[in-house]
Amino acid sequence: MQAPLHRNATTTPRIRREIQQSKEPVAVLAKRYGVTGSTIRTWKDRDFVEDVSHTAHWIQTTLSSAQEVVVVELRQLLPLSLDGLLVVT
Repeated sequence: MQAPLHRNATTTPRIRREIQQSKEPVAVLAKRYGVTGSTIRTWKDRDFVEDVSHTAHWIQTTLSSAQEVVVVELRQLLPLSLDGLLVVT
């Protein structure tokens, strides 16, 4: 089963493979495939043709100082895992 393409992808795995195997200049390939030179350089530098995940690999959260005090108190009072503490807070 083939993985779905990113919804904004302008190239397919077949085109990406052609880009990787081509010896033509970046500008020529960019014009041929209707993409930017940086897209061509990206695919030339990669060893694979599949899309990578665009999901954040970390959760970006910031607590106010009052929230931080509450979380620290809850952590000390309740025998919860960090995931459980996150649900409670």
